[in-house]
Amino acid sequence: MPICVAVPKEQTPDELRVALVPEIAGRLMKLGVTVAIEKNMGEKAFFMDDTFKDVQVINTAAELYQKADVILKVQPPTESEIALMKEKSVLIGFMSAHRYPERVAKLRDKKITTFAMELIPRISRAQSMDALSSQAAVAGYKAAIMAADLANVFFPMLTTAAGTIRPAKVLVIGAGVAGLQAIATARRLGAIVEGYDVRSATKEQVESLGAKFVDTGVKAEGQGGYARELTAEEKQQQQMVLAKHIAASQVVITTAAIPGRPSPKIITTGMVEAMKPGSVIIDLAAEGGGNCEVTQSGKTITHKHVIIHAPLNIPSQVPVHSSEMYAKNLFNFLSLMLKDGSLNLDWDDEIIKGSVLTHDGEIKHQPTRIAIQGADIVREDMPPAPPPVPPQPAPATEPVKDGKEGE
Repeated sequence: MPICVAVPKEQTPDELRVALVPEIAGRLMKLGVTVAIEKNMGEKAFFMDDTFKDVQVINTAAELYQKADVILKVQPPTESEIALMKEKSVLIGFMSAHRYPERVAKLRDKKITTFAMELIPRISRAQSMDALSSQAAVAGYKAAIMAADLANVFFPMLTTAAGTIRPAKVLVIGAGVAGLQAIATARRLGAIVEGYDVRSATKEQVESLGAKFVDTGVKAEGQGGYARELTAEEKQQQQMVLAKHIAASQVVITTAAIPGRPSPKIITTGMVEAMKPGSVIIDLAAEGGGNCEVTQSGKTITHKHVIIHAPLNIPSQVPVHSSEMYAKNLFNFLSLMLKDGSLNLDWDDEIIKGSVLTHDGEIKHQPTRIAIQGADIVREDMPPAPPPVPPQPAPATEPVKDGKEGE
């Protein structure tokens, strides 16, 4: 009997994205599975039920979860959703384990196999499954649009009867997927753009988009495509150079974020106060607390006549294309596990092994396991602990005087 891939409605109020679109539903069924969606699942992203051909539309989440062998989601499930899931079913989506450890524990206890899209290894073979990158591209694009909207100047150069208006100066900090997309979009809008990243390998990418690379002399390549943490001396050098470029910019877009960890503070309060009145900072790292010291996550504030905009869940603001890209990421990932309509988990596959969060009553992702269960967890690859040493009689010693033994 073919497995059922099910997609419930998202429970997070401001989440407009969905985990399945009609095109991908059709492709899944061609792999031999049945597909079920909760009624009005795709409505917030403008994918109506009648556009999903040959898909079962289930009236309630409770009914849907009892049918589901594989569940596709965007946001982590709520505790009430976990309670509705069948034991030993498979869940795929963004899990945010560091934010919701109690939910991970419930998934573990229910023996649900959970795959976290944010844990997919960043290797060449997994590029088509990299949901962090696909959603970051949306965020970078939208950041430039928001910057242009909030800015008090034109982005492009304009020649008018009243004279020539110079283009805006934009600085993008962080040249990952989001940063590069922000650079490209700001350039399309006609701004003069500079880009900065501590990873020297990004210089060529920044310049290929027509932007100038800001070289602070600090290089901090890390693992997995991310930058390593800077030393105190490196931070000081970085800030000395960046301060001049930030003060000269009318718009600054920051994108330096590391999943599961606080965002590095790159823009100090002093740097903000040195900016021209009316300047704008778009802080894309607000989910992790922001790259700017005065950022207030989820809010738009004005500090010393500088606007700091720190939006959350930006990809949800472009739900149609965000959903289409995310659904393709899910399909490409799920395809690794499907064979003739059945689920086949190959634990020798580094993508499957690297992205699993919980399985068979255990938390498989070591950092999450340690965070939830404690650091005294015995790893499978550790040798057994030696047997306890029996107590030995204490040797005769001189009495300790004045508590100064060993001095």
